[in-house]
Amino acid sequence: MDNSYRKLLDFATETVYLAGKLTLGYFQTGVHTDFKADNSPVTIADQKAEELIRARIEKKFPGQLIVGEEFGESEENGSAHRWYIDPIDGTKSFMRGVPFYSVLLGLEIEGTVQVGAVYFPALDEMVAAATGEGCWWNGRPARVSNVDRLEQAAIVFSEIANFEKFNRGDAWHRLMDRSYFRSGCGDAYGYAQVATGRAELMLDPIMCDWDCGPFPPILSEAGGYFGDWQGNTTIHAKESMATTKTLLPEVLRVIEGK
Repeated sequence: MDNSYRKLLDFATETVYLAGKLTLGYFQTGVHTDFKADNSPVTIADQKAEELIRARIEKKFPGQLIVGEEFGESEENGSAHRWYIDPIDGTKSFMRGVPFYSVLLGLEIEGTVQVGAVYFPALDEMVAAATGEGCWWNGRPARVSNVDRLEQAAIVFSEIANFEKFNRGDAWHRLMDRSYFRSGCGDAYGYAQVATGRAELMLDPIMCDWDCGPFPPILSEAGGYFGDWQGNTTIHAKESMATTKTLLPEVLRVIEGK
């Protein structure tokens, strides 16, 4: 194992921690919220956190590509390394003073995400992983749940209206009918709950790559799955799902209506 992944994981973990602490200076202060063309919210905290993360990457790894929600993609230069930044995932929670927002950072190397870190500043929770280095939850090893039947599983989701809006309503209702209980505490916190064994399934019918950049190694190293609704590990499918490897075959069958 190339020990550079360990160093990259340390860098990613420190970076989201520092950016998260910056956001706390604006949290529950009544910070002004603007709205983008797609009606998604943005605050100065989003922008300042992304600036901090970009500056650290540019200083430590000059020439590596950066894709961020607020300031876009750096100029293509052939680098095999691509960093994905979501400075505040869950801005709707952040702007209302709800503590489930997070800072996300993932590193894709030659098309595969190898390093990921997610920090929940208001909860002081860190979940981070790198390929071959394990998944860590506040310094302790993280593992997915050992629940082996969907009928006993907890499902987490973000925006319930999106399942119908993006033509996943039938699959969503089948999953709800088969599961034990459902919780709307989603966004990145939902994926972190699956990685740490607190829920068994999290899924979104619409997803941007920067919204899920850290999660392939986090779920894989915790013994789980992150990818699309067909069983392919990716952050680029415009949809996403996390579950345990044990439940994945059953989940895919239910999605397909079998």
